[in-house]
Amino acid sequence: MSALFAKPLPRGSFLMLLLFLAVLVSSVGVSYSAHWNRLLLNELYAEMSVRDKAQAEWGRLILEQSTWTAHNRIETLATERLGMRVPDAGEVRMVAP
Repeated sequence: MSALFAKPLPRGSFLMLLLFLAVLVSSVGVSYSAHWNRLLLNELYAEMSVRDKAQAEWGRLILEQSTWTAHNRIETLATERLGMRVPDAGEVRMVAP
């Protein structure tokens, strides 16, 4: 019986429902996008931290390599540990190819 006395929907109510749903979907999309953006930004900062640590380690390794391969160090080790010396001019022999 109440169906007989129900008022018809006003004109444009279907359009309003569609607009409401569009706004709702859009707001959920914006919040998801902001959340995803924050996650990616945190991941980026973590990766940049790893990169900075790797660059610092690389710098230390380059410095260590230059220390180990310094000419004075190699000459000192060759003289002290291996008993090597620079030959005199009379001890040098030229070999033809």
